[in-house]
Amino acid sequence: MRETTKILSAEHQNILKMLDLLLKECTTLESGQPLKKSFFERAVDFIKHYADKFHHAKEEDILFVELNKPEANMHCNPIGQMLYEHDLGRGFVKGLEEGLAVEDAVKIMENARNYAQLLQEHIFKEDNILYPMAETALTKEVETAMLEQFRHVEEEKFGRAVIEKYLSLINEVEE
Repeated sequence: MRETTKILSAEHQNILKMLDLLLKECTTLESGQPLKKSFFERAVDFIKHYADKFHHAKEEDILFVELNKPEANMHCNPIGQMLYEHDLGRGFVKGLEEGLAVEDAVKIMENARNYAQLLQEHIFKEDNILYPMAETALTKEVETAMLEQFRHVEEEKFGRAVIEKYLSLINEVEE
């Protein structure tokens, strides 16, 4: 794997951990336990900031832009589908927030589960299909430029403290 796809795949692992926690909490809620609203609010915060604004920013604003350039010479370009799935996920997160606002456990579980299933499948496609395609389509020079853009997102747009906040949230909730 190249460095860019290693970074994105490592971020996927963090997102998958949160999805597991989200599904576990849905099962707990479904078993009749009371709604842990603060957990779901924190999960939404993680999803909106770490998964969407941080991780998806790298994909949508950097990787996908490069893969859509003619010189990438993609034989079949799945970027439209990936963007569509990102938007579907945002819709499930909105539904989750709406459920939280009125403490509707059914709506919370439905949107959380749909989001988790979508993202699990989406991540599988990116890690096993899109990223290997990107590695053959992009030159070393383009990857070097992308790595610099990734660093900009990580250091200047978000900052290490913000990233650590979300990574520590996963560990805290797992315990």
